[in-house]
Amino acid sequence: QVQLVESGGGLVQAGGSLRLSCAASGRIFSIDDMDWYRQAPGEQRELVATISSSGHTYHAHSVKGRFTISRDNAKNTVYLQMNILKPEDTAVYYCNAVVRATSMDYSGKNYWGNGTLVTVSS
Repeated sequence: QVQLVESGGGLVQAGGSLRLSCAASGRIFSIDDMDWYRQAPGEQRELVATISSSGHTYHAHSVKGRFTISRDNAKNTVYLQMNILKPEDTAVYYCNAVVRATSMDYSGKNYWGNGTLVTVSS
């Protein structure tokens, strides 16, 4: 079994910064894509950013230029640096990862963290 634990959320004023972390632990052989999603009240969960095991990244248009995803493969950890935060960034941020438990696990399994709340005041 694998656990994803997010941290770093909190309350910040508009224009401020936060850095989210998500650490994976448990039975891990390797981790493929690692992603950050967010869900605002009354809204659907949306993809914020994704990073492959080799470091290729994608950022949603709404956060491009303000947020940066990165990862430390040795620590099985993914980060989301969030700058120039806006009130519309307020949401619960979730970590997602595709984890292979063994070398024979060709497809991997998708895991979610429990989320961390980010609140941006105007």
